[in-house]
Amino acid sequence: MDSRFMPEVLQAVPGDGYVIYAYFNDGTVRRYDAAKLVQKGGVFARLKERAFFTAALTVMNGTAAWDVTGTRDAAQCIDIDPFVLYESPVVPDPLERADTPGDHACTMKVDAENTRNYRE
Repeated sequence: MDSRFMPEVLQAVPGDGYVIYAYFNDGTVRRYDAAKLVQKGGVFARLKERAFFTAALTVMNGTAAWDVTGTRDAAQCIDIDPFVLYESPVVPDPLERADTPGDHACTMKVDAENTRNYRE
């Protein structure tokens, strides 16, 4: 990575389990599994509730974040350093592989053969 490059998350989409697909300003999509983070508890304990993990995931301050209060207050969010996300594996865009037309961010349907390409 160029030492001058600052990774910025433009979009964050939840996947299965505690997976996040982070879309970066260099055009890459990276797959980050937050399961270990969630298991640590502490500030991340709130993310264990899958409905919250999915519904509150957003982008704030150029990285994936969870809007804890629902007010988009960056001081009250749970976020992950964009450099940590950027170190994750590059994967095919899961939204381009969706089987269902329409709002793919909600469906996230991916066939089993293609899923193997970017699941650990």
